[in-house]
Amino acid sequence: MDSDDDEDQDQEIIMQNDSIAYFDDPRDSLFTIAQHPTHPSLVAVGGAAGPEDDAPGAGWVYDYSAAQSRPVLPASFASDPSSAANNQQTTQLQSLFSLEGHTDSINALAWTQPEGEVLVSAGLDGRIRAWKADVKPSAHAKFTFLGEAQEVEEINWLQACPSPSNPNAVALGASDGSVWVYTIDPIDTASPLQIVQSYFLHTASCTAGVWTPDGQLLITVSEDSSLYVWDVWGNAAAKGLVGDNGQTAVSMTGEDQRFEVEGGLYSIAVDPKGGFVAVGGAGGQIRVVSLPRLSATTQSASQARGAQRNNKTAADPTSGGQILASLHVQSDSVESLALSLASTTPPTVLLAAGAVDGSIVVFDATRKFAVRRNIVGAHEEHSVVKVEFIKDSWILTSCGMDGVVRRWDIRGGGATPQNNAGSADAGLLKEWKGHRGDGEGGGVLGFVQGQTGERVATAGDDGISLIFEA
Repeated sequence: MDSDDDEDQDQEIIMQNDSIAYFDDPRDSLFTIAQHPTHPSLVAVGGAAGPEDDAPGAGWVYDYSAAQSRPVLPASFASDPSSAANNQQTTQLQSLFSLEGHTDSINALAWTQPEGEVLVSAGLDGRIRAWKADVKPSAHAKFTFLGEAQEVEEINWLQACPSPSNPNAVALGASDGSVWVYTIDPIDTASPLQIVQSYFLHTASCTAGVWTPDGQLLITVSEDSSLYVWDVWGNAAAKGLVGDNGQTAVSMTGEDQRFEVEGGLYSIAVDPKGGFVAVGGAGGQIRVVSLPRLSATTQSASQARGAQRNNKTAADPTSGGQILASLHVQSDSVESLALSLASTTPPTVLLAAGAVDGSIVVFDATRKFAVRRNIVGAHEEHSVVKVEFIKDSWILTSCGMDGVVRRWDIRGGGATPQNNAGSADAGLLKEWKGHRGDGEGGGVLGFVQGQTGERVATAGDDGISLIFEA
């Protein structure tokens, strides 16, 4: 009887596999995924080498360009999805390279910008390790180990700097609250990793970080409800915009009750134009803070008032640090934030928030952060892990612990009872299944979709990476 039940369960999983390709070399959970900036079919995934508590970290690089697209099926297949699943093949992807050397799980990966010359891994062992990447052609990419560094016990996140003036630089945040910036020279074999800056103002774990779009400033948040905008390259100091500590252009802490989020901050996203940063945390709280405009020449009256509150001259056109909005719609921790400069006339700036309560809320930043969509149960009762817009669009992709990837169109009316925009299928364009979920030891812990969103690659808690096609 048990055997029959297992066979039925296996059959159900097969029927729900919407992927066009899969990578299944990992033996345990995949915690992170990163996509090459100029060769989007080249993907790195990382996690643990096995389910044992003392298993070392492991990572892999694969190329999904070998995945065959599926033909568009006639409408008649919609009434018999099992026929569609049984008649379509998926491509098994092979590893191009294995990332080794971590003694604990790899939980962050990044390709350096702008050309992806270096692949960097970070782990729960506190190490960062770097490999020079020769990716032309991507299907025959070669990797050469450059070196490693360790200054902390555990790394939480890793972000590549987008500044063209400072190529091959990465920032990381650690469990002890510290923040580190490295430059990596793929030619210097003697000492390829160099510390540029290290910061120690956070008093609890540094949970998330992001660079401004031009790479001039680094923004980080912490469990202590603090936010710092670091002047890594000295551009803010050159304009007299650095505070008394000589390190930050903006400093926000829980001592300011207007900014405080009890329980800490865990997610972050920056305006595509660099005008503000949104941070999310416990209890569904979101704060939106203005950023210094290092090349700005004008400011609004509200920005001027914010400058005064942050001990900067009101006449200074570039001051940041004003709390633009305090948002609270969701009932549980905001795990992921995303921003998009959607193509309209004039452009619309959208802020999406995914929460542990399974909801996704989209705010319209151009209309005083009014709620445009409140999708209750976007991932049913399971936590939303990541939200991300296709570049400069109204199209939002999300994944969750239900094991499903979904795509939404945010256009249309707001979340009102009249148009039912709060229902879980409001604006739903497509959903992809194939990972375990629904509390069965699975879930999608991350995805990448390039700039066009034509293909989505995932990192699964079930140890599988799937490729879906839009």
